[in-house]
Amino acid sequence: MPLDLVNYEHQAREAVKTFWGNRAAAQQKQRASGAADQGERAGVTAGKNMDGFLGLVVDIIRANGLAHAEICQNRAMLTLPGHFRPTKLWDLLVMHQGTLIAAIELKSQVGPSFGNNFNNRTEEAIGTAHDLWTAYREEAFGKQPRPFVGWLMMVEDAPESRSPVRDKSPHFPVADAFKGASYLNRYDVLCQRLVQEQLYTTATVITSTRSAAETGTFAELSPMTGLKTFVTALAGHIAAEAARLG
Repeated sequence: MPLDLVNYEHQAREAVKTFWGNRAAAQQKQRASGAADQGERAGVTAGKNMDGFLGLVVDIIRANGLAHAEICQNRAMLTLPGHFRPTKLWDLLVMHQGTLIAAIELKSQVGPSFGNNFNNRTEEAIGTAHDLWTAYREEAFGKQPRPFVGWLMMVEDAPESRSPVRDKSPHFPVADAFKGASYLNRYDVLCQRLVQEQLYTTATVITSTRSAAETGTFAELSPMTGLKTFVTALAGHIAAEAARLG
């Protein structure tokens, strides 16, 4: 039975429209109310920006054999035990018959502070995955097959994210892959290495401009970190688990 990718490109374009539309609406609401939470932060704290991508993930799960799985999106049901900390709150969890099928993080970054935010996102992604896999090894989820662990990042396409960046490292040279790389390229390298080191089943970065609120246009940086790789890997994992548990 072929995998069902649920017309993911169309859904992704709608998700991009939702992302930029929700940010703009949140900022406008903040300005109208005169609240202190202004500027870019107003768009971030709205909390609904990545809902379109959540919908895409849910459709993939439903379409590939686990229609009756428990897809957790409510905050009260999104916590997993950790190893280095008591718990971790995820963006989406998939449970079926007491088994953790998938854990997914959806992140975004909009300028202008690409440098600090890139470092924070990198440390967060690595720490989250290492904590989960250590907890898995120690059977915090019981004895079960490895779950799908996904990381999807949306980054604004802007001059600051596309421009080459110079780094200072006085004692040892910076890795060649990062020399003169833009923040978009650094996210691409990060995602590739997160997968190569088996920290995530798949890690994806897509980019779009603010004008995509009208068109939903987005771009990918490499096949390895592209959206099709993410949705195909997720659909394949769901289909395999459906066959195993069915």
